[in-house]
Amino acid sequence: MILKGGKILIDGKLVSRDIEIIGKKIVDIGSNLSGNGKEYDVKGCWIIPGAVDVHAHLREPGNEHKETIATGTYSAAAGGITTLMSMPNVFPVTDTVEHYRDIESRVERDALVSVYPFAAVTRGEKGVTLADIEELIPYVKGFSDDGVGFKDYALLERAMELVKGKSIIASHAEAEGYGYEKESEYKAVQRELQLVKKTGVKYHFCHMSCRESFKLIAEAQEAGVDVTCEVTPHHLFLDESMIRNTNYKMNPPLRSKEDREATVEALLDGTATIIATDHAPHTAADKNKEYAQAANGIIGFETMLPLVFTRLIKSGIAEYQKLVDWTVKNPAERFNLPYTSVEVGSVADLAVLDIDNEREYRREHIISKSNNSPFIGQKLYGTNIMTVKNGKVIYRY
Repeated sequence: MILKGGKILIDGKLVSRDIEIIGKKIVDIGSNLSGNGKEYDVKGCWIIPGAVDVHAHLREPGNEHKETIATGTYSAAAGGITTLMSMPNVFPVTDTVEHYRDIESRVERDALVSVYPFAAVTRGEKGVTLADIEELIPYVKGFSDDGVGFKDYALLERAMELVKGKSIIASHAEAEGYGYEKESEYKAVQRELQLVKKTGVKYHFCHMSCRESFKLIAEAQEAGVDVTCEVTPHHLFLDESMIRNTNYKMNPPLRSKEDREATVEALLDGTATIIATDHAPHTAADKNKEYAQAANGIIGFETMLPLVFTRLIKSGIAEYQKLVDWTVKNPAERFNLPYTSVEVGSVADLAVLDIDNEREYRREHIISKSNNSPFIGQKLYGTNIMTVKNGKVIYRY
C-alpha cells in the first residue's frame, strides 16, 4: 500500500511525501513512490501517528445499549485513534483478574484498535475496600476509580503504596460536600497531592478544569512530584456561557470563561501534557431529561483531532508538533503504552487528517452508538479521513 501525496512533519514543517507500507510497517518514505500495492490519494492531508486516548468509556460489559467494544473502537478509528485506555466503570467493575480477563477476551474478539483496560482502585468503585491491586498489576497499565472521587484517604494511601514503583493511579478528583462547584475539584487535588508527595507514587489527574487545580499541580511538578494531568477538548473549547442543552452536561462541568482560558494556558505552558476525550456515550433517553437529572458525559473520539487542529494549530496558537505530543507521544509515554512514528521501520498506525478542507460534524456521520455531542454542527479542519492500524486500513471517511 502507498499513501500518495500526503504531508508529514519534518523539523517542524509539513513536507509532501509518499508513504509505502508492506505488512505492518512503513518501508519507504519519499517522492513519487510506486509499487505493486494499492495506492490511496491523500494529497495535501497531514499523516500523523495514530492518536492515543488514555481516558475513554466503552460501556461493555453492562451497558451495551450505549456503546460496545466494537462500536466504540470503530468510533475511535474514525477519529484517528489507534490506541485507547478504557475506564473500569463497567458491570462488573474491572476489580479482579477474572473481570479483567473477561474484558480482555471481548477486546481480542471485537476491538478494531488497541485497548488497554484500566483496573479499579476499589472494589466496585465503591471506595470501601481495595480492588485486587497486587494481582492486577501485571495485567494493566493503570488504576482508576474514574467517575467517583476518593473519600477514604487512608484507603487511597494504601492503594498508593501498593501501586508505587509498579503502575500509575489516575484520579477523578472530586471532594465531597461541594456539589459541582470547582472547590470539589481543587480541594480533592490538594488532598491527593499531599498523599502523592508522602508516598512517591506515580499519579495522574483526569480532566482538570479550573485554574486553582492547575496552580496546585504546577507547584507540585516544580517540587519534583511525579504527577501529570490531562485536559479534554470540551474543557479547552467550551465554557458555561455556551451551554445550550444536556449535550453540554458533563462532570467536571463546563466552567467559567476564565477557567476555560486557564485550561488552555495549562496545556500551552506544560502543566497539562495530555489531551484525552473522556468519551462517554449515553442514549437519547439518558440525555432527554431536565438538565439536573440528565446523565453526565459526551462522546469525543471523532472530534478530538479536528477540534485541536482547528482551534490550536491552524489558529497559530501552537505548533504542529504539539498536536502529536499532546495526543500521541505524551499519553503513551506516561502510561507506558506502545506508540508509533511516521518513520521507515515504524509500525504503520496512522491517521490521515484533511487539513485543507472544512467539514461539518454532522449527526448522520457519527460512528459511535450514541450521539451526545455538543460539537454537532461545528465546521472543523483536520477531520480524519483514513486510519491505518498495523498496516491495514480500518477506516475511511
